[in-house]
Amino acid sequence: MPHRITQSIATALACLALLSCNAPLRAEPLTPVADVEAQPLAAQAARVADALNMVGAPLEPAARQQLAAALAEQDATARVRGIQQVLDPLCLAQVNINPESRVKVARGLAAAQLMQHGWSVFLVKVINEAGVTAPLRVSSPNAAPLHRRSSGSPAPKDILPAEQVEARWMDVGQYTDQPLAKELSALKVEYRVVELYSRDAGKREAKLMFDVGQGTQDLGFRSELNVLFDCAPAQAVTLRVLDTDGRPTTGHFVFRDGRGRVYPSRTRRLAPDFFFHDQVYRADGENVLLPPGKFTVVYGRGPEYRVLSREINVVAGQPSTETFSLRRWIKLADQGWYSGDHHVHAAGCSHYESPTEGVQPADMMRHILGEDLNVGCVLSWGPCWYHQKQFFEGKTHSLSTRDYLMRYDVEVSGFPSSHCGHLCLLRLKEDDYRGVSTIEEWPSWDLPILQWGQEQGSVVGFSHSGWGLKIESTKLPNLEMPKFDGIGANEYIVDTVHGACDFISTVDTPAHWELNIWYHTLNCGMTTRISGETDFPCIYGERIGLGRSYVKLGKQQLDYDTWAEGIRQGRSYVSDGLSHVYDFKVEQLGVGEPGAKDADGKERASVLAAKANQPLKVTVNAAAWLDETPKAEIRNKRWDEKPYWHPERARLDDSRRVPVELLVNGQAVERREIAADGTITPLEFTIKPGRSCWVAVRILPTSHTNPIWIEVDGQPVRASRASAQWCLDAVDVCWNAKQKKIRDDEREAAAAAYEVARQAYRKILAESAVD
Repeated sequence: MPHRITQSIATALACLALLSCNAPLRAEPLTPVADVEAQPLAAQAARVADALNMVGAPLEPAARQQLAAALAEQDATARVRGIQQVLDPLCLAQVNINPESRVKVARGLAAAQLMQHGWSVFLVKVINEAGVTAPLRVSSPNAAPLHRRSSGSPAPKDILPAEQVEARWMDVGQYTDQPLAKELSALKVEYRVVELYSRDAGKREAKLMFDVGQGTQDLGFRSELNVLFDCAPAQAVTLRVLDTDGRPTTGHFVFRDGRGRVYPSRTRRLAPDFFFHDQVYRADGENVLLPPGKFTVVYGRGPEYRVLSREINVVAGQPSTETFSLRRWIKLADQGWYSGDHHVHAAGCSHYESPTEGVQPADMMRHILGEDLNVGCVLSWGPCWYHQKQFFEGKTHSLSTRDYLMRYDVEVSGFPSSHCGHLCLLRLKEDDYRGVSTIEEWPSWDLPILQWGQEQGSVVGFSHSGWGLKIESTKLPNLEMPKFDGIGANEYIVDTVHGACDFISTVDTPAHWELNIWYHTLNCGMTTRISGETDFPCIYGERIGLGRSYVKLGKQQLDYDTWAEGIRQGRSYVSDGLSHVYDFKVEQLGVGEPGAKDADGKERASVLAAKANQPLKVTVNAAAWLDETPKAEIRNKRWDEKPYWHPERARLDDSRRVPVELLVNGQAVERREIAADGTITPLEFTIKPGRSCWVAVRILPTSHTNPIWIEVDGQPVRASRASAQWCLDAVDVCWNAKQKKIRDDEREAAAAAYEVARQAYRKILAESAVD
């Protein structure tokens, strides 16, 4: 009998223990660990802090200061202790991995608070006695399968049995992208970032389960943690978005709480809200879901608008409407100049959930509207080619409006010719190269593709031109020879001689890398223009339209074909949108307008006939916008650090002024200063060219006109023997860098094309003036 009683007591105790394990655990202080290497723990803690910034849940200022102090501790023991004192209170749980790789978990000190329709971010402390390097897995039976609609697919139906829907109220994720890693590091102590989503409001209990691989769960359910969460209800806030004239429009909005956290939480946003942005785009009458509380809202609509800020207060249970009246500082469309970004992607970069599919046209159109971009060109390229090309129609997309156009076209990137430079093909009628069915069949060098595009009326040129053209000097032009070893305007040095390159892109690579090669070729009489682009979201992910081409259409209705032709003719200037140099003229000839005739009697755009030493009046309207307070984080950066183009780099001392320069053959010959307060300032210069030259205006590095060529006594531009020699030498450097990757059956034709360029530059060298 006593034996049976003992067994009964043991069984009862076991049952109590089991019940205790399955009950929600109270928060308790975590175990401090002393015997851990200080240097790698400090490095991991710094990365965790960076990751929290990236997911929109930064450390509070006091915690940030405490962590900085801990990381600066010279004593290793104090550093280890200080790091844990800062991060432990943020942990929802502590996971212990024993020497046999068994996992158990304990409740941490972080408050169990979630937000309905939002993601909440927590830390998990991992004590890794086994030195495991497998990923830490976090799951929950309360988490429904995460439905992420892929592009082109309908919204998924609920695949759960009805009786399970109520219990599956949450979702679980981990942030394991850079600067963190998917796997544990084997360090004895490290921290992981866990994200929890709540479908519901109110009290909800969830079971969180931790393991590092099959069979590592601890016996007795000790690898499971039951937590009772308090889920705050979200409130739908309706946004009235009004343009300067009071009309409804679309704008961008950043919502932050008092701790600086961004809402909606970035890490699990679905298109059209991109998780690599702080901002969301909303049209008038749409809403955003926010938890109760006070929020700072930063809002605007592209670089032609002021960036404004105000506070709103969201009250639980009280539907609210907030009105945001936008303010422009300039409107170039009223001057007949229409903005466009011809290098935007809907897929293919790591930013997207499914890189080979990406997002829908409606998602991209929302961003075009929200950045006040008159023309947005969405380019399909290698990684997403076979999915995104379904949206190519050879015309503007049906979602386009009277004042905002979207068109799908092509970037030749991830193709066999990519090593020679990525190509941007606009206004295509057919997006498959003649006679091919796969990417691998396209040519392995650029000239045939550019010529094929021009044959069908396409406007063609190079993307992100500076890559492979790195130079150290910021003097323009200079005689440094780049390696021609990248994917920018490398083979341009040959293609421009063949008349096969309508433009090279600027703004999305360092200005001196882009402009140096262009200036040299202009000095040799070439007529390729420049355009502006962003390469969203591969170079710039902040927003589309950071690099822009402004094309003059005058009073003509916005039309894509005419806009693209303006790029070809150079009836345009490039800008980051924060400065402008428009209506550039020499005498009465505006940039890109029909000018002097050629030998066949055909008028040439931007070419002015003149006599030697004839006084010529140059006029331009200039404007710029700078905040009153200088931004040292931009102005002190090197020219090869982003943002590459920005008026802050042109700011004169601590004033609110920038210089406008008149260029002749790439040399600044006169300069005026303007106030960067949004005022439009008409400027006038006078030149007396003794020989043929090209003329342009710039605010470096933030905006730049295309050239006007002045033909003195009918002679072509031969501005510089040094430029001609540079171009001649560059052909050989480019050939040596590219020829090995050109297919054997194409190399002979490529070599012949390169030789044509050499012969042309030799002739130009002989005809050029001494510098």
